[in-house]
Amino acid sequence: MRIGIDLGGTKTELVVLDEFGAVRMRDRRPTPGGDYLATVTQIAAMVRDAEIAVNVRCSVGVGTPGSISPRDGLMRNANSTCLNRRALKQDLESALAREVRLANDANCFTLSEAVDGAGSGAQVVFGVILGTGVGGGIAIAGRVLAGANGVAGEWGHNPLPGAGNGDGQAQPCYCGRTGCIETWLFGPALTADHVRHGGAHMSAADIAEAAMAGNTDCVASLQRYEERLARALAGVINLLDPDVIVLGGGLSRLERLYRTVPELWRPHVFSDSIVTRLLPPVHGDASGVRGAAWLW
Repeated sequence: MRIGIDLGGTKTELVVLDEFGAVRMRDRRPTPGGDYLATVTQIAAMVRDAEIAVNVRCSVGVGTPGSISPRDGLMRNANSTCLNRRALKQDLESALAREVRLANDANCFTLSEAVDGAGSGAQVVFGVILGTGVGGGIAIAGRVLAGANGVAGEWGHNPLPGAGNGDGQAQPCYCGRTGCIETWLFGPALTADHVRHGGAHMSAADIAEAAMAGNTDCVASLQRYEERLARALAGVINLLDPDVIVLGGGLSRLERLYRTVPELWRPHVFSDSIVTRLLPPVHGDASGVRGAAWLW
């Protein structure tokens, strides 16, 4: 039995997977906002309650915002800021009296889809999160690639390839740089681009819905977004050459992306043929917590 935990800013979710990947138990509780010690205590309590319910001692994997620094083992880059500069892995291991495996939430999403999701059976899978942020992860032969610096897959903090006058002015990113892929492709960027071209202030979901209904301004905004996404993913293909790219996050629900983007990335990929598949996730919002369990 494997326990997977998805530690989010607002909720903490737990699943117990059996050896075949079937969910034997699920639990979800509000995350103690801004309280590190309470967060560790709650995770330990959720594991204890789950093991009582299934009557088995389980392995434990945790998907987190941010990542562990290879320099000192402390958490970094988490938007749940109470985790930063904390020894989360060590503290959980002390509370649970066992080894705990941690990975970035985008890595967990990618692992889930590589093991028994959209990328099942593929050698190289690149997972993408398109939501309030832009994250990424790499799985090779069903195992997460963390990288020497612990930042493998962090494509969202590279510059957008080919950014020019047609894209508008590059925006500052929370990471301290300007013009990161994240600032062009996260949900608020679609809203900002729509407004910049004379449209009303609408959420990304509303823009997509209006585009489906034939609103020409919203169709044009989606087309600009798709072209930028295609350029960004073409850079991934040129570097990593994955078998499968799986999209996650709120914007992954736009069905047209899977038809339009592979056509748009063709001029930017350095190959005379492109067999990389762009696919929606099989497990949807559950991929993060399932991937945490599959860390074992």
